[in-house]
Amino acid sequence: MHIVLDSLLDGARRAAGTVVVIDVFRAFTTAAVVFSRGAEKIVMVETVAEAFALRDAGVGSVLMGEVDGVKVPGFDFGNSPFEAGAADVAGRTILQRTSAGTQGVAAALGRADRLYAGALVTAPATARAVRAAASERTTLVAMGRHGLVRTDEDEICAIHLRNLLEGRSGAVAAVRDLILAGGQIAEFRDPEVAHMHPGDLDICLDVGRYDFAIRVACEDGRPVARVERA
Repeated sequence: MHIVLDSLLDGARRAAGTVVVIDVFRAFTTAAVVFSRGAEKIVMVETVAEAFALRDAGVGSVLMGEVDGVKVPGFDFGNSPFEAGAADVAGRTILQRTSAGTQGVAAALGRADRLYAGALVTAPATARAVRAAASERTTLVAMGRHGLVRTDEDEICAIHLRNLLEGRSGAVAAVRDLILAGGQIAEFRDPEVAHMHPGDLDICLDVGRYDFAIRVACEDGRPVARVERA
């Protein structure tokens, strides 16, 4: 398997083979949480208007996501995995819009042979799923902030996934320590940054918390995510 590490929206647009789009803080951690609570599927969209339109059309019943990190007025949930941990979403279809993760998925959907939404909480299961796909090429795309600026957590998650894919066990404590040393961590602990709950950080850095991958496929022309167990 040839593994390529890439970053940001441009990286998602050129990704090929089996592709993992990574958003640790916080889109695909939050997605994993709602799946753990029984959500049936997540339709990932690029715009707020699309999310509202799909809800009105009956495609999904729960709106989840953010613009610039902040919950969208009229959405049921923001982008907080801590908040999602109390969500009653069993059997429901989620419509998710975020500033980085869902943008990367939309950008990668057309070229990817197989597509996953990745985070640390699903890293071991994602690595197993990617290995099972037996693709000649795997691209790991760290989405960063708004898909424009690299961030420690996504870049380090990509390296951790590469280690797992190449048969190494990875260094979970080192992964956590490096991310915790980063500049963005202060936002989770700043009471003035209300949309960044301190409980989010604990969940986002709980490597391997969930024993499933998040597989994204094109359904009715849209990226739809479901749980995949390998």
